[in-house]
Amino acid sequence: MRYCQQHKITFTRCRPYQKNDQAHIEQKNWSVVRKAVGYDRFESQEMLELLRALYEDMHLFVNFFQPVMKLVGKSVVDHKTHRVHDRAKTPYQRVLDSDQVDPAIKERLMNIYYSLNPVQLWKSIQAIRARILKIDGLGSF
Repeated sequence: MRYCQQHKITFTRCRPYQKNDQAHIEQKNWSVVRKAVGYDRFESQEMLELLRALYEDMHLFVNFFQPVMKLVGKSVVDHKTHRVHDRAKTPYQRVLDSDQVDPAIKERLMNIYYSLNPVQLWKSIQAIRARILKIDGLGSF
């Protein structure tokens, strides 16, 4: 709450027993977090360090190299919902296309992008996941 007040972010809570209130966050939890590490509970300090390293690499990979389509419209015709999506872009590309983002931030993001190697990043993610599996004793996620 204090963080939100300091950064002038509107703090809200979802309604009790309304699971769809957090649909966008839960969708990302599944498509990014749960696919990477599953649903197990990890409690050791070693696992915490591995998860931090994994999330750091994954956030770079997902935001710079994983394109997503955004829903731009819906229409219902004969009881069927037709969804219209825009062209798939990475979150990084969407930031660069935005007029609302400061050019200095765009420049910083471009520097990060040009320093990344997607193949090396993916290999790092797979290596960390393998270590998590080995420590946890799981066969696969």
